[in-house]
Amino acid sequence: MPTLTDAVVVITGANGGIGRELVTQTLSRGAAKVYATARTPQAWSDPRVVPLALDVTDPASVSAAADAAADATVLINNAGANPPTASLIDIDDDALVANVEVNFLGPVRVARAFVPVITGRPGAAIVDVHSIASWYAFGGVYSAAKAALWSATNSLRLELAPRGVHVLGVHMGYVDTPMAAHAEGPKLAASDLAAQILDGLEADRFEVLADEITRQVRAALAQPLEALYPELLTPPS
Repeated sequence: MPTLTDAVVVITGANGGIGRELVTQTLSRGAAKVYATARTPQAWSDPRVVPLALDVTDPASVSAAADAAADATVLINNAGANPPTASLIDIDDDALVANVEVNFLGPVRVARAFVPVITGRPGAAIVDVHSIASWYAFGGVYSAAKAALWSATNSLRLELAPRGVHVLGVHMGYVDTPMAAHAEGPKLAASDLAAQILDGLEADRFEVLADEITRQVRAALAQPLEALYPELLTPPS
């Protein structure tokens, strides 16, 4: 069963609001060391935190990070980015590819690099932070990339379970961070989300559904498509 006691945790996107909470809370739960990664890692006052440069879109950077964090036991794939538009039609090719790189290929690339590192170690686990967007297509390429990551997480879970690596997927609506500053409506506190993620990990769960809207959308996946997208029943004007 995954545990954070004496764990060595790698967290991508550690400079962001969710990432910082994950760093703080993993340490408060007994982690021995946290590799706080970002393209440009920030300084941390806690000596248990090791800033580590990692660009999830760069295979060489990912490989170097896996070499540097060779004592890791837990990987939390938290890094993500918004596209410039929610339209799949209006977005340009460069932005389309860049968002897929950050939100889908990057986390898969990082997982592939760290599986040989963590396999066989007590409490080995991978956490992939998805979004409600992996089930509800309001975000254009962001939704498409997160849906692909959800599918990849399911594949990793099946492949890695026989190797003793637990895989947890996290889904949530808007979180009160700069990344969601543009959004209206209820927002989950980053501290609440981080706590739910770590609770789910230590409880050996496969999914965390962090808020009510996410639970509603998850349930609607078993219904006809019109239940999830009632606007499809509205005739075009």
